Amino acid sequence: MESMGEFFRQVRETKGLTIDEVASKTRIRSDFVKALEDGNFAKLPDQVFARGFVRSYARSLGLDEDDAIHRFTQSAGAYYDKQVERERLKVRQAEEERKRQANRKAVAIAIGIAILTLIFLLSREQSSLLVRRSSSDIPASGSKRAAPMTQESQDTPPSQQAESVPPAPSAPKTKPSEPAAVPAKAGEDNNAGPVTGPASTASVVPELTTPAPSSLGSDGPLGGISLEGSGATEGQLALDLEATELSWVVVQIDGGSPQEALLRPGEKATWKGQDQFILTLGNAGGVKAELNGKPLKPFGPSGKVARDIVIKR
Repeated sequence: MESMGEFFRQVRETKGLTIDEVASKTRIRSDFVKALEDGNFAKLPDQVFARGFVRSYARSLGLDEDDAIHRFTQSAGAYYDKQVERERLKVRQAEEERKRQANRKAVAIAIGIAILTLIFLLSREQSSLLVRRSSSDIPASGSKRAAPMTQESQDTPPSQQAESVPPAPSAPKTKPSEPAAVPAKAGEDNNAGPVTGPASTASVVPELTTPAPSSLGSDGPLGGISLEGSGATEGQLALDLEATELSWVVVQIDGGSPQEALLRPGEKATWKGQDQFILTLGNAGGVKAELNGKPLKPFGPSGKVARDIVIKR
């Protein structure tokens, strides 16, 4: 059987019609009429519109429309079957691409959650290491806190110690055989004889001076710092500490027993004494201090241990 396009062309030419005349009668574009006759179905709209063109063309030529549709199906069936298969393939490819994009998004979310979890765990581990390091450094300095003053006293030559002792007042020399006269008590008989007794020998004990706090030695990174509060009133001393970062604090008041505390950011603590305070800080830059309400200068950088900081008037 000849193709639908060849059949339409033969009938049109037999009737002496041109493509433009057929296009005018059927209201179909001339290029679509030519595409039908040439069997170039790729230039036609989809199959529904193409079948409508075939019916209109057959009607204009006085042909049986059903027979024309049958010829069209035989001629164009293979082409449109392939077109349907191509459409199905496009749909499957689009669906697979959508699934791949969803999988990529899920993988990206999982990786992001894993990274955030790792960062959180590392930050917690670093905080724990800081606390353990501070707590391990601070107690080691407690046994050495009184050592600087003792060591200084031992290292001072005897001649220097003697020079620091104020001269003792000279006591009057008395002979061993001479009795010391004791005045009579009120109410006793004036005729009573003087009471004599052995003369008491005055013994003078020299007082050793304590080395200045600024000369205290320390093996800490910032040890041996002496801070003096300016303008403090006489009487009781008040030391206020406020933590800006996590810091371990050891305070010795007037040479007493050390007191330890762990200050978290924002926490405050107050100690009171009479003469001086000796501080050891696990985080020198994480603490602000005031003596009798007046700020003191910083003790050191953040993360450094400061030992044997003497604070007095």
